[in-house]
Amino acid sequence: MKIIVLGSGVIGVSTAYYLARAGHEVVVVDRQAAPAQETSFANAGEVSPGYSSPWAGPGVPVKAIKWLLMRHGPLVIWPKLDPRMWIWGLKMLRNCTAERYAINKRRMIPIAEYSRDCLRALRAEIGIKYDERSRGTLQLFRQQKQLDGTGDDIAVLKQYGVPYEVLDRDGCIGAEPALSAVKEKFVGGLRLPQDETGDCHMFTQALAAEAAKLGVHFLFNTGIDRLVAEGERITGVVTNAGLLQADAYVAALGSWSPRMLKPVGISVPVYPIKGYSITVPVIDESGAPVSTVMDESYKVAITRLGSRIRVGGTAEISGYSASLDAARRATLDHSLSDMFPRGGDLGKATFWSGLRPMTPDGPPVIGATRYTNLHLNTGHGTLGWTMACGSGRVLADLLSGRKPDIDTSELTLARYDHRFG
Repeated sequence: MKIIVLGSGVIGVSTAYYLARAGHEVVVVDRQAAPAQETSFANAGEVSPGYSSPWAGPGVPVKAIKWLLMRHGPLVIWPKLDPRMWIWGLKMLRNCTAERYAINKRRMIPIAEYSRDCLRALRAEIGIKYDERSRGTLQLFRQQKQLDGTGDDIAVLKQYGVPYEVLDRDGCIGAEPALSAVKEKFVGGLRLPQDETGDCHMFTQALAAEAAKLGVHFLFNTGIDRLVAEGERITGVVTNAGLLQADAYVAALGSWSPRMLKPVGISVPVYPIKGYSITVPVIDESGAPVSTVMDESYKVAITRLGSRIRVGGTAEISGYSASLDAARRATLDHSLSDMFPRGGDLGKATFWSGLRPMTPDGPPVIGATRYTNLHLNTGHGTLGWTMACGSGRVLADLLSGRKPDIDTSELTLARYDHRFG
């Protein structure tokens, strides 16, 4: 079967690779000149099934007010006259209950853990390299009340069988020795030893090369204008290179998916939430992190990627803006210099932003639509890198007529509207 995949981020490339491995003829279309040039380019670098949780949860509305008032707060909102922003926000608020949180968490954990297993299998099968490390994630608490408040999180980890370690100050230093220089600034942590790290951009480019070996054809610098629908099928994709046609189509366009799908009558509740990162060269190995440290107070992830440190954070709700805000950079600089003052050279940092495709409930949207030959793989939010391989593998199985290894029936559009759109 000939299949067109729209989008060459980590989700689109993973999907294309598994489709090609299943024997399909695959074409990937993207407006960029190479894979992983947008949201997959410089994310925080975490492969973290243990942190696969919805943003919407009990207490989040109150916390959001506090975050908005913080100097280095993790949340920024720039209100716009955009109905989609307000509708998405209201839907998220409706999911901020204990009942909805439990349901959404239950939907996210299986795909995240399956994806981690698929990623490990890829490393074993094709030897893919991407500055990967398997050293866990350390959630670092600056205040005792943060450490004391981990009971609910630990209960969820126990429920899903996720290994964890509650660490005192010395335990945190044992996991991340460089923290010994700032031990007075934190009280303890929660470590998830099975989490991994790696450069998503490096991975996506390497996997695209492997996909090309399997026959995947990449059409870069190709703008996607619209889908053409007739009856119950998609009959083509209009691009600046002309009309492209296939037997089936996969929309893996991240935050841009709603704009492409709405004209053909499909409503996907995905909204762009901007995140920022800096990438800093390591100047002192002994002063740098060995894996990922999550600075809980600022919701900033500090991740070791080879000879670099990636610092990522902030949830900015500002529509499709790609601008770089100096105040957001200040937060990232502060977290790194406060926790790892000798690790990296901030004077040589590169600054980046990307649009995370967030659903209001948390889980991604994977699977069928009202059109028999159009499937979705979008809405992964902050967890695209964590869920990419599993999402691609599941979708390839669905399109190949095979039963996936995990049940993803609750990840389709049907959870929003039983009429599929």
